[in-house]
Amino acid sequence: WMTFVVVGAGPTGVELAGAFAEIARRVLRDDFRRIDPRDARVFLVEAGPRVLSMLDPTLSSEAQAELVRMGVDVVTGGRVLAIDGEGVRIGERRVAARTVVWAAGVAAAPLAKSLGVPLDRSGRVKVQDDLRAPGLPEVWVAGDLAAFEENGKVIAGLAPIAIQEGKHVARNILRVAEGTSPLPFRYRDRGTMVTIGRACAVADVRGIRFGGLAARLTWLFVHVFFLIGFRNRVLVVGQWAY
Repeated sequence: WMTFVVVGAGPTGVELAGAFAEIARRVLRDDFRRIDPRDARVFLVEAGPRVLSMLDPTLSSEAQAELVRMGVDVVTGGRVLAIDGEGVRIGERRVAARTVVWAAGVAAAPLAKSLGVPLDRSGRVKVQDDLRAPGLPEVWVAGDLAAFEENGKVIAGLAPIAIQEGKHVARNILRVAEGTSPLPFRYRDRGTMVTIGRACAVADVRGIRFGGLAARLTWLFVHVFFLIGFRNRVLVVGQWAY
């Protein structure tokens, strides 16, 4: 019961593992009579050679070092072969754990299969450059259900990308309704930031790479900036400071 396994070391997995470790070792350390939450073990399992593979190797190394400092057992090159109610099997190794969190990707909603169009391995629609389903000019696909390829690479299913796709689809629908041709979609990469703990993060903002407290403060600023309403921003900043 005191062992937690997070499968997948992308942004979601790294943030979850860091949160588990911090909650156990700081937030809940004095809340129980018969157990010490600081004895909890947190495993982060990644089949690839490093965590946060979409980022520069220097940022991956910094993130992994911070996770280890927080007490997370990082297992790279470890493929999860089986999961049951009492643990996981990582290669030939068995880890007993009651709580296993899957953060290694998801399958798309089965709705896509009803379209009868080409799908990728995860079940997402291989959309055209204007985000329409191939052969179905009246069907537009955006967000997690769209497999959009740019420069020979399928862009990730992240919230900033889905927001841009949604806005682009709306503009294209208006263009078609007005009798003009839809425009191709181009993703504008404004950077990637991943939080690891309350005082650490890693960031890659248009080629500028940095980590530690500076990256965490940058993440906080960006998060507050996108909140709706001045009151919400003040409340969130106050809660964080407290």
